[in-house]
Amino acid sequence: MVTAHAADFKLSITKALADQLAERLMPLVPHSLTDEALRELEARPGIYLLFHEGHRVYVGKAQQPLPTRLRNHWKKLRGRNGISIDDVSFVCLYVDEDLDAAAPERLLIRRYRAEGGVDGVPWNVNGFGNKDPGRNRDTSEVSSNHFDALYPANLDWPLKLAGGPQTVGSILKQVKEQLPYNLRYEKKTRASSLAYKELVDVPTEEVTLRELTSLILAKLPPAWQMTALPGYVILYGKNEELPSARAWWRNSGQSEGVELTTRTPQLGAASEIEEPNDLANPDEEQDEDDAPLDS
Repeated sequence: MVTAHAADFKLSITKALADQLAERLMPLVPHSLTDEALRELEARPGIYLLFHEGHRVYVGKAQQPLPTRLRNHWKKLRGRNGISIDDVSFVCLYVDEDLDAAAPERLLIRRYRAEGGVDGVPWNVNGFGNKDPGRNRDTSEVSSNHFDALYPANLDWPLKLAGGPQTVGSILKQVKEQLPYNLRYEKKTRASSLAYKELVDVPTEEVTLRELTSLILAKLPPAWQMTALPGYVILYGKNEELPSARAWWRNSGQSEGVELTTRTPQLGAASEIEEPNDLANPDEEQDEDDAPLDS
């Protein structure tokens, strides 16, 4: 019973921790997300905030070293249309491993959202940190407020490949390594293994994915298709008009050769997108076609 001489006391450890984290982050000055800045960070776990044009947009956690986690974001953001890496900055805190069990990033997300709603940390609810959803989700509509819909993958990203005749398989491996977004392609079938042994004469100068696609598909059997979805690109031996596709290239097998179709993607209603619980390996590809590729 609460009386004049007796009262309840409820201790909120999580609120106290969130308050202390926010207070420690507050005086830190955001630094541009650059390769040089990341090299200066210690290889320790921690939490961090991302800012876009000076506005806080994302709270993240790194169980792996902070530079590795942030470098993944640096790579991803550089390969997007509609956003400049020059407008992105960060602050971070190194945290003890014991603190990780308390999910400090979740506490901060809850605090910032209580203060500003979705606008408190908008990228935490628009799919920014999500991984490649895998083949089964390619047919799903992307929400209109999804990070990939707002900032689609740059299909004109410059690639520097070894010039001269190379197998399709070798080219795909190099492209996958150099792109700042995911390229997922069919690997497991016998037909694809044979197709990937076809030779392509690769230009010695820089070439974009858009330019390279026609050279690759011209060597693959008819009905093969390269599809540009908002945030990644896929290559499979099947013609599909996926709802969220921005463009696709097809080998018609006719005199027209490789045909390109572009369109406005079909997007779903705006929604909040839950991030995966395991944030240790951001943007790690969930590639179900990961059998060894015979190139």
